[in-house]
Amino acid sequence: MSRRMKLGLVGGVLLALIGIPLALGAAKRGNKAVEVRIEKVGRRDLVSTVTASGRIDAKSSVDISADITGRITAIAVKEGDLVQRGQFLVQIDPTIYQAAVSRADALLASSQAGLVQTRATLDQAERALNRTKELQKSGSTLVSVESVEQAQTSYDVAQANFNASKAQIEQAQAGLQEAKDNLSKTRLTAPMSGRVVRLPVEVGEVAVPGTFSRETALLMTIADLSVVLAKVQVDETDVVRLHMGDSVNVTIDAFPDTSFAARVTKISNSAQLTATATSGGSTDRAVDFDVEVTLDNPPSDIRPDLSSTAKIVTDTRKNALALPIIALTVRENEPVPNESKSTDTSASARGKRETEGVFIIRNNLAFFQPVKVGIAGEEHFEVLSGLKEGDSIVAGPYQAIREIKDSTKVRAAADSAAPGGKKP
Repeated sequence: MSRRMKLGLVGGVLLALIGIPLALGAAKRGNKAVEVRIEKVGRRDLVSTVTASGRIDAKSSVDISADITGRITAIAVKEGDLVQRGQFLVQIDPTIYQAAVSRADALLASSQAGLVQTRATLDQAERALNRTKELQKSGSTLVSVESVEQAQTSYDVAQANFNASKAQIEQAQAGLQEAKDNLSKTRLTAPMSGRVVRLPVEVGEVAVPGTFSRETALLMTIADLSVVLAKVQVDETDVVRLHMGDSVNVTIDAFPDTSFAARVTKISNSAQLTATATSGGSTDRAVDFDVEVTLDNPPSDIRPDLSSTAKIVTDTRKNALALPIIALTVRENEPVPNESKSTDTSASARGKRETEGVFIIRNNLAFFQPVKVGIAGEEHFEVLSGLKEGDSIVAGPYQAIREIKDSTKVRAAADSAAPGGKKP
């Protein structure tokens, strides 16, 4: 055998020895199973909830403001005090309003005196007219037609002056009543029983009517905290799931580690639009609806405007077939054999090709299984169709669920749930 042939034979053997491990490694890598977390479909109790945040408020509250302008001379309560209906609260300087009452009273007296005078004049004119008419009827030549006309004119003028005096009295009486009403408004009393929850003014400040600014005119706020609400904002996608009377669990930041039972008592029919500027300069609108939740047993020291979070129970299922939320994914439908590929790339066409489902495990292979789900609990979906109890499905991790394809070989991760709910 020649030297060249010997070298060629040795080279071939070496290549064979090197190629076999490489081929085995490539084959091994090609058949390597994807490590996933596997769970069995089972039954459990599901509770569907909507979580929303807001603030504590009283069911009934009144903002007290002045109807007149004046300097505050006395405040009889402090913030946090309990008050009864009709209790004195604030005194506004009454000096100018007392003077107005006195002026209106004097004007009324003057008008009444004027009425007496015009009545006397009217009576005198009436008697003169009657005498003139009697003389005219008797055929006397002592009374001319002109004298009768003058007497009639004097009477008409006296009657008009008398009517004007009566109108002046009514006007003076109205002015006096207005002055007295303004004077009464200098003394403010509680319109309802409750607690003073806001008192932004001090003695010496000027109270002004709230014609243009409600905040400027506010003197104090009284709230009836016998009925306490949590007013929360619910997103438009969740508000349709709410119903009157739904049970609620309310947590208040000021009372940590404590929750309060409540119920939904009002769902707004109109949205509260909140404008949010985006980075591109446009404006997106987050549509929220106001929902009122009434607390069953609020704490005695609760206050309005405390931050709160409401977890509203919208639906429940007992012993329902359930799958982990993380297991649900979306895949495009497999094309039918020999079917020409669609050229429609519209959003509606793409939506029709996508199906919700899970990867079910058979013989260590993952197969996509379409499923129909119902309500969502905190960590699980209700299964309506597509799975049965005991089916093994891929339940994580998220990256694996997103990337694995149909018929992918899988193996259970160390934290996978074994049959019976135990971990291996």
